[in-house]
Amino acid sequence: MVALSSTFRRLRRRTAAGAGHRVPEQRSHPVPDDEATPVDIAPNDPLLAYLQSASGAVDVEALELDSPALAELKAAGVKLAVPLVSQGELIGVLHLGPRRSEQEYSSDDRKLLDNLAAQAAPALRVGQLVRQQQAEARTRQRFEQELEVARLIQQNFLPKTLPELSGWQVAACYQPAREVGGDFYDVIPLAGGQVGFVIGDVTDKGVPAALVMAATRSVLRASAQRLIDPGAVLERVNEHLCPDMPAKMFVTCLYGVLDPATGHFRFANAGHDLPYVKTAEGSVELRARGMPLGLMTGMKYEERETLLAPGESLLLHSDGIVEAHDPQGQMFGFPRLKELVARYPGGGELIDLVLADLHAHTGPDAEQEDDITMVVLQREPAQSDSPNGKVIGKLLVEFEVPSVEGNERMALERVAATVVPLGLAPARLRRLETAVAEATMNAMEHGNSYRADRPVTVRVYAEPGRIRVEVADLGGARLAPGQAEVPDLEAKLAGLQRPRGWGLFLIKNMVDEARETGDGERHTVELVMHLEPESKEGGDDDDT
Repeated sequence: MVALSSTFRRLRRRTAAGAGHRVPEQRSHPVPDDEATPVDIAPNDPLLAYLQSASGAVDVEALELDSPALAELKAAGVKLAVPLVSQGELIGVLHLGPRRSEQEYSSDDRKLLDNLAAQAAPALRVGQLVRQQQAEARTRQRFEQELEVARLIQQNFLPKTLPELSGWQVAACYQPAREVGGDFYDVIPLAGGQVGFVIGDVTDKGVPAALVMAATRSVLRASAQRLIDPGAVLERVNEHLCPDMPAKMFVTCLYGVLDPATGHFRFANAGHDLPYVKTAEGSVELRARGMPLGLMTGMKYEERETLLAPGESLLLHSDGIVEAHDPQGQMFGFPRLKELVARYPGGGELIDLVLADLHAHTGPDAEQEDDITMVVLQREPAQSDSPNGKVIGKLLVEFEVPSVEGNERMALERVAATVVPLGLAPARLRRLETAVAEATMNAMEHGNSYRADRPVTVRVYAEPGRIRVEVADLGGARLAPGQAEVPDLEAKLAGLQRPRGWGLFLIKNMVDEARETGDGERHTVELVMHLEPESKEGGDDDDT
């Protein structure tokens, strides 16, 4: 904390001469500068407290303290120590060896030393402050240079442009905080027209975080070109990062692969914030388990998938949004962000609205606490056309169901959740659910032979005054409605009629309209339910 050296001795002599005091050369034995050794006093040394409270020059030889610094001073032959105090703070010490006359220091000597100390202390304090400011200025300059280097590294590795995908809108936002953090995102073109999307966050800030981010991005890009599954990609990246990851650093990262043609999105998550999907019913989280990258080798990463239907959007984000605080210290939070995704449209508009809501939460004068990163994928709403080419409705949802027994319930629940907001009466909704379940069972059994790799596709359309549901399998051109046998209960009980055709018979009696179509590759059953009861309130059959 305090260095005791010949510097103070030289300062004493110069100050005394400048003040007009006569200092005889014979009064003390000067020690050559190259022989003077600084004495460092530890912060917990009792000598510090004693010198801080001393009212004048201290007789070092007469002082008895359990002090390493005091022992060192005595060994160096120091006789007097004069505290230099500025504004109540001990900032240095003048120390003197024995006088050349070998006489003791007199009261006049001590008084002179006290006066010198009173004059030297402010001058010494000014010099210390100047050196401190110069050191801080050099530190700030180095820090600013480091931040600028980190910014350049980060910006260089962010995508320069976003892909233009037919039927999709892709938007991104990156807002760095004052201190550069480790946020990053990436878009990776893959084979077969697929696209990889990455969002991540490196712990720590500055150049170390930027360098780890650059390494993560490079390894991830290389791995994505060689491996297909997102979970396998993150596993490979983790194995590469672990040996060289700096202490107390790691990377959270979400990696997903989008097939723009189908909306199929496969993803794995290495401890990153959960993404949100905006659906017709609101918003849902996409969950997949996995440890952050760079912590431990041998990690496995769970892989999940979802289907982004027309009109749905996906938000990938970093924690700079949810961890932002208002003036009272309350965080923005995950529930609020999830609600915004459900309420706002997708695409670039979602980014703008989230930022506006975040600004309202933190206040106009708040300093951004952390980097903010968002990537939004929005599938454009699809529309169905009438035979004359005029648009008569739009696609609300499209999803696939694996051809596994029991999955018909998955189909009816998804359809029901989609059409509930349209105001279909409860009794008619239950009939539509029954028809969807029966059509899905038929498609899985007769069209796809219960093969899980041959999914059933379900689409729900909103059209003027009605709801239309399509259930399609890969059964090709099967029986059209006019070719199917009309079910006869007595003939069936007598064993004279095959069990085929009863499913379609049930379906037709559940909905207002039902029809079959086939194009040689796919077989589709269309179910239509009017929003106002017209022909089925009494349960009558209708083959229109």
